[in-house]
Amino acid sequence: MTDEATAFVPGHVTGFFTTDPADDPTKAGSRGGGIALSDGVTVTVERSDERSVSLNGVDIEIEAVERVLDALRATVAVRAETPLPLGSGFGVSGATALGAALGTNAVLDRGLSENELVTIAHGAEVQAGTGLGDVVAQSRGGVPLRLEPGGPQDNYIDAVPARGRIEYHVIGELSTEAVLDGDTAELTRAGEKALSRVVKEPTTESFVRASRQFAREAGLLTDDVRSVLEDVAAADGDGAMAMLGETVFTVGSGLTDAGYDATGTEIYPGGATLLDRSG
Repeated sequence: MTDEATAFVPGHVTGFFTTDPADDPTKAGSRGGGIALSDGVTVTVERSDERSVSLNGVDIEIEAVERVLDALRATVAVRAETPLPLGSGFGVSGATALGAALGTNAVLDRGLSENELVTIAHGAEVQAGTGLGDVVAQSRGGVPLRLEPGGPQDNYIDAVPARGRIEYHVIGELSTEAVLDGDTAELTRAGEKALSRVVKEPTTESFVRASRQFAREAGLLTDDVRSVLEDVAAADGDGAMAMLGETVFTVGSGLTDAGYDATGTEIYPGGATLLDRSG
């Protein structure tokens, strides 16, 4: 038992996905593909007389985090720090929820396994309506392909074997809840098609192409994102849209080559983990 624990959870950009509802939120979720990022969320959990949640020093309400703390019967202070923007397709909500689960388990000595904690965080985010697959992908790392929906007890995850540079350019925010609350039948068909394509050709090039096609077929591509992608293509680059946010990402230097002041990061090979602060 300790007074404080810190976890790191990679950011995650989703390229394509389906929606797979279920009465049990731990069994619900999505199939699809994404990339875990070295730019992530560092979450510190500390014993406290009052529950609080902050992001980059600002008090904030994140429903998925509150649900995690409710499930763990926890009164703690959760402090999250990240260079990633909230609501732009980087899985910040899911990362903070998963980091809170890992840290709270350590601080309050709840004695839960990693799969149990991932299941709690995944179910919390599904119930909050802020994501369907970020948490399970962030627990894996790399370029995960979610072949079955749900938490660790139900899903099946493969991956594209890859490392390398990722660039991203944020234009604005999109509402995950608004998309998921609408008719998602066409979106799911497009997601199944994209997933099948990448399973047959598990490369980052195939992943980016399938992601770009998914955004068009699912009707999610905005005019501003389309304009950036055209610039990237004109510079012989290959990019796609992060789901769900008005953000463009490329594997390699496609955005920089197109003249954008892009942020560079890396594919993060590992999943979420507690950090050793003993030294």
